[in-house]
Amino acid sequence: MSTLTAAERIRGALWGMFVGDALAMPVHWYYDLAALQRDFGVIRDYQAPRAEHPNSIMALASTGRGGRGSQDGDVVGGVILKGKRHHWGQANCHYHQGMQAGDNTLNLLCARVVLRTLAAAGRYVPGDFLREYVAFMTAPDSHNDTYAESYHRDFFANYARAVPPEHCAGREGHDTASIGGLVGLPPLVFAVLRHGDAAGASAAALTQLRLTHRSSRLERHALEFIGPLVRLVQDTSARIAPLACAAAERLGFAATAVIERVRRKHLTDQYVIGGLLSSACYIDQSLPAVFYLAARYPDDFEAALIANANVGGDNCHRGAVLGALLGAAMGLEAIPERWMQGLTARTALDEEIENFIAGFGWE
Repeated sequence: MSTLTAAERIRGALWGMFVGDALAMPVHWYYDLAALQRDFGVIRDYQAPRAEHPNSIMALASTGRGGRGSQDGDVVGGVILKGKRHHWGQANCHYHQGMQAGDNTLNLLCARVVLRTLAAAGRYVPGDFLREYVAFMTAPDSHNDTYAESYHRDFFANYARAVPPEHCAGREGHDTASIGGLVGLPPLVFAVLRHGDAAGASAAALTQLRLTHRSSRLERHALEFIGPLVRLVQDTSARIAPLACAAAERLGFAATAVIERVRRKHLTDQYVIGGLLSSACYIDQSLPAVFYLAARYPDDFEAALIANANVGGDNCHRGAVLGALLGAAMGLEAIPERWMQGLTARTALDEEIENFIAGFGWE
């Protein structure tokens, strides 16, 4: 690992995000693991989602703002997700209705907006991202996902009321501090880090986060995620396991002791994620779960991402964050070639990632 260049680590991190998300996509937000295994077996490769989802609560989600509530609003269907609203009122409708094996979910598509915007400008300009984010989210047929997290719906509820985009982030709700908020940060961190400015990378990441989320709790966790990414790129001797354990323990989860117990007693990952930690999106549970998996499988990208997918819950966004960390730790060569080739956006992603790396002079 010590021979990996910064560019190789960044490639691994960026590709790792998209791979981790796509692998988990068909079983995203499955909380009934018996149903997950009944519907898909053990997830080891990309699969398309089923039309029905046993744990879907999309029929309870508000179409006019974030969170649960009435489906009388027209943010969904009128402002964003045009042509998708009819899926929201159906019981047990899969969150990613009609997507194909190897597709990425909406938050990862927004991470690509970050990547493209940075490459085009050659620097971080918050207004550039907001302009491109609004254009992407409001354009018909810009993507094929069905569901948008609360933060998207809150943002565009405000946008529809003519609030300036820089003030459209919604108020803190019960799910604002969720791991989906972290998936667009790695490109930004790597862009600013090119100048050797770790503090600047963290500051820029918080600026970016505040464009769409208002949550001091999420910001604290974002900094714990960013820290290992920065170390792995800047220090070729850094190792993911101690970095992940230290971060988890600062967040109150005794990762080192838990991993030792899991190994000694031959416990499953479900004992930890779904047992000691919730498998849901909430950041105080989901980020420690990522750190656990990164430290449990520090040399095995494939095993870590398979474990993440099969414990269910918010495994897409956990998978993206885990893929970024382990990709940065092990580089692109650690990612199975079949997963690289199976991404439906493989060609476009290759161009976007290479443009980004060349544009910021990482080679």
